[in-house]
Amino acid sequence: MFLDELIPVAKELMQQPIAFAGGFFSGLLRLNLHEDPVRSWIDEQAGSTSYTPPATEATNKSTGPQSISID
Repeated sequence: MFLDELIPVAKELMQQPIAFAGGFFSGLLRLNLHEDPVRSWIDEQAGSTSYTPPATEATNKSTGPQSISID
């Protein structure tokens, strides 16, 4: 039933209402938490600047098709 699907959302809302509202509105506004305005604000609130961006795949920069052999 539809109510069964809303129970986990309601429980999370009751446990941490401010964090839930922040996550809900950031998802609603499609904010990327890794972009500068939001990231700097999160770092300021958390008191840390230990964010490291995800590593890009720099080891294999070939742009054309690759051949593989299957035994």
